[in-house]
Amino acid sequence: MATKTPAEVAESALTVGLNKLRLSQGNYGRFIILTILAGIYIAFGGTLSLIVGYGFPEAAAANPALQKVMSGAMFPIGLILVVVLGAELFTGNNALLMPAWMLRRCSLKDVIVNWTLVYLGNFAGAMLFVYFMVYITGLTAPEPYHSAIIKIAQAKVSMPWITVFIKGIGANWCVCLAIWLALSAKSSGAKMFGCWLPVMAFVALGYEHSIANMFFIPCGMLEGAEVTPLQMVTANLIPATLGNIIGGALFVGCVHTYLHLKKQK
Repeated sequence: MATKTPAEVAESALTVGLNKLRLSQGNYGRFIILTILAGIYIAFGGTLSLIVGYGFPEAAAANPALQKVMSGAMFPIGLILVVVLGAELFTGNNALLMPAWMLRRCSLKDVIVNWTLVYLGNFAGAMLFVYFMVYITGLTAPEPYHSAIIKIAQAKVSMPWITVFIKGIGANWCVCLAIWLALSAKSSGAKMFGCWLPVMAFVALGYEHSIANMFFIPCGMLEGAEVTPLQMVTANLIPATLGNIIGGALFVGCVHTYLHLKKQK
């Protein structure tokens, strides 16, 4: 068969999740590097989506969906790198650790510790990429990128808290469905396509991904956006993160474990 069955995908997620937990509890040096790399990869995808998506302002002005489609088409390279190369991404782990927890192969404390450490590592990686590979190199200094990233950052902290929260659910529902599709594939090309389509959809729809926002908001702040660190955290990262957890852990990890593993075990 070209793809795994839904039950086989759930079994694969269980195996992957257990491996992730063992890594976070033992080989700390490798684990920390993988968390930082995931933040870098997502920031790389964010940079590409900004440069390509906002690089045709005249065409986008006459075709409002064009910018969204182009940004969406570029951003998934971040998740593709995470999945194919095996980095540790907070939003992906939201779903991947659920089979192990629901089947009592780990504790809730194990899950929370893993998520917390991965989240911090992702943040460090995103910030390193923003400063050294984007700001220092001047990628967002010229127009139209300078104005675009400032508007993006300010818009992300200006939405109502509940709006960011719900958009966070949508974002990680899509991201974790992408990971599930990648797990179903048996070739690298199919894995990449499985990652690409749902992630392209969430970007085009304007949902909120906490790790991606660790790139977009600090990048805008460096370019002069009127956003404080406190605003970034309270108005965006907190509601987006909580929404991401529900979208990934509950809507993907828990649902698919219940449907395909829970009763079998």
